[in-house]
Amino acid sequence: MTDDELVAFALSLPEAMESSHFGNRDFRVRGKIYLALPSPDFCVVKLTPDQQQMALATAPDHVLAVPGGWGAKGWTRVFHSVAGENTIYALVRQAWRNVAPKSIAPPED
Repeated sequence: MTDDELVAFALSLPEAMESSHFGNRDFRVRGKIYLALPSPDFCVVKLTPDQQQMALATAPDHVLAVPGGWGAKGWTRVFHSVAGENTIYALVRQAWRNVAPKSIAPPED
């Protein structure tokens, strides 16, 4: 998936908007970051530690915990240029759901 395709999907989620954080593009819902694009090689999504462990187990060639304390909190790198679309969509949607208010987040699939 290209950066443009990822951005289009990220912005298609309810109330999503683009911003920046430390000079990197990020995507937020009501001010909370769920996705960042710090590199052309990967994006970073906000998962819970349990969700991150599941992603690492199911897509070990396409995801990696962010080094250090952020990774321990669930922040996860997704190598979107090589990962399958279903994996990317699921992880980005979950990251959005993790920060979106329950009043706008649809039930999990």
